[in-house]
Amino acid sequence: MHKRTKIKIAIFVLLVGMACMFTAVVTDHWAVLSPRGYEVNQTCEAAHFGLWRLCKKYIYISSENYVPGNGCGPISLPGEENCTYFRHFTPGLDAEIFEYKTQKEYNISAAAISIFSLAFIILGSLCLVGSCTGKGKGRDYLLKPAGMFFAFAGLCAFISLEVMRQSVKRMIESEETIWIEYHYAWSFACACTAFILLFLTGIALLLLSMPQMPRNPWETCMDAEPDQVE
Repeated sequence: MHKRTKIKIAIFVLLVGMACMFTAVVTDHWAVLSPRGYEVNQTCEAAHFGLWRLCKKYIYISSENYVPGNGCGPISLPGEENCTYFRHFTPGLDAEIFEYKTQKEYNISAAAISIFSLAFIILGSLCLVGSCTGKGKGRDYLLKPAGMFFAFAGLCAFISLEVMRQSVKRMIESEETIWIEYHYAWSFACACTAFILLFLTGIALLLLSMPQMPRNPWETCMDAEPDQVE
């Protein structure tokens, strides 16, 4: 396969990874939380949250959707929803959910790291645009920083995923919350996909930008012109 074709495939995969990362950052279905210990014909309180806000949903459990042993939900059932934005950068004005201080610290870290990931994506995209519109040696040269930026974006996505995972774990273990059960939702899956695509494709783009090594170095040496002796 020709080198330029491989680069085009890598760019397409990067576009998919970027779309997944942007989707994960702006949506709030990273994790779904639910309590345990409800009965039929009662209203239970489930929640889903992301980097920027938490949404509580009050779901009426009828005999039709009651499953013994399951948590409140599924979250797709109809019900009254109340969303609260996390006040990440406003000290002294904690939202209701952040009476749990540890949870707020984790979400601030995850949100900040995701912003770094988006910044690396933007820088990598600018390098790709310069590579596609440039000519000569500068065209391939810009692929190197582009690959590095996308790989860094993937690493930041991974760190943000791990911070959010620890956030959910600490929230479930806390005695101050009603949440007992949880599962990761589609926003978390988008972030996982973004990490894999951005990191691996960034490394691949970096390797493609490297000069091609000769298949047989000895033949290259044999073909070289001998030095002239004066």
